[in-house]
Amino acid sequence: MRTSIIAATLGLAVAIVPTAASAQNGWQSINQRQANLYNRIDQGIRSGALTRPEANRLRTQFQQLNRLENRYRAGGLSNFERQDLNRRYDQLAAKVRFQKNDRQDYRGRR
Repeated sequence: MRTSIIAATLGLAVAIVPTAASAQNGWQSINQRQANLYNRIDQGIRSGALTRPEANRLRTQFQQLNRLENRYRAGGLSNFERQDLNRRYDQLAAKVRFQKNDRQDYRGRR
């Protein structure tokens, strides 16, 4: 249930954020990045590219990053905080990409 609430919240956030600027220069808002990462993790589980333990670790990191973002936003998001979040989302995206392509499937085969 918690996962579905997060997914619904992210889906709503993406629907609200205008995407005209992102289509022009490849830029994505933090909300769009969150939704994309969450969807990539979910797709990795469904396809078997991510094992359950891998997905659980990635989701935990995702949730920690969301909590950090909430703390940053509580005081107003500064330029440094925005850059820090973008750097951390880049790192998480790289981890998702690596885990999805490490040739392990949900049965533990390599």
